[in-house]
Amino acid sequence: MTKHALVSTRDNTPLGQSFIELRARERVHALLDPGSRHELLSPYDRVISPWLLQQGIVAQFDDGVAVFRGKVAGHRAVVIATEGAFLGGSIGEVSGTKIACALELACKDTQAGVPTAAVLILDTGGVRLQEANLGLAVISEIHSAIVALRRHVPVIGIVAGMVGCFGGMALSAALCSSLIMTRQGRLGMNGAEVIEQEAGIDELDSADRELIWSIQGGEQRYSTNLVDALVRDDVSEIKRTVAIALEQGLPTEYRSDQVTNYLRLLRAVDTSEYLNAGYTPVSCVEYGAKNGQ
Repeated sequence: MTKHALVSTRDNTPLGQSFIELRARERVHALLDPGSRHELLSPYDRVISPWLLQQGIVAQFDDGVAVFRGKVAGHRAVVIATEGAFLGGSIGEVSGTKIACALELACKDTQAGVPTAAVLILDTGGVRLQEANLGLAVISEIHSAIVALRRHVPVIGIVAGMVGCFGGMALSAALCSSLIMTRQGRLGMNGAEVIEQEAGIDELDSADRELIWSIQGGEQRYSTNLVDALVRDDVSEIKRTVAIALEQGLPTEYRSDQVTNYLRLLRAVDTSEYLNAGYTPVSCVEYGAKNGQ
């Protein structure tokens, strides 16, 4: 995938409203154009997970996912956000089905002549362990829906924090047409706590925040070409970046199509030596500047 020119993360302009500190529904509201918001399966519809109650876990009426349709910078879109404050933003049967169905409806609208892009605001630890295989199955449906939709219109992912984006939903992020991160965000198949639990503290100390962010943080992911836009934690900057990505349209090549290139990079890694997580941050240039945006 060809990188877009990116938003500078090194200027001294004052930060505006924090995107990270917003809840899922507030994040969606911040991106959608005023007067265009319409929520699908809102908490008032009381669609909850039937499995959580059986395990003595208090359910949430939107199952931790907010789904809206409307317009982003004038572009018709469905905007979906996972709620990191509810069970770590984990994906279960109901929440995953909401995401998959919203993407499928966007694809049907697009194929019917009404182009509808998608924006995924991902703050999730991945599959919900309490729903196990049901969650895994629906995450695979999300992947299929992203691939089907991105053939026609942009599917933009945002990983801001606080939880990050892990597990099967990290694969969802990797399938997006464009992926936006803040420095505070984290992206990976496994979180630090899981790695430490399974491989031991000698493999990764989950208390070493500098080490963790040097491996999974937004700046590291951007510097290794796994992210297209590195932005500050600022609502206006994130919204502007999303708007530019929508204007630029589809990439020339998706990361998921670059199998040969990634296999070549993996073969070049010397696993006989302990890897140094340190890196030299790259400079960022204005996102979309070459297009006059």
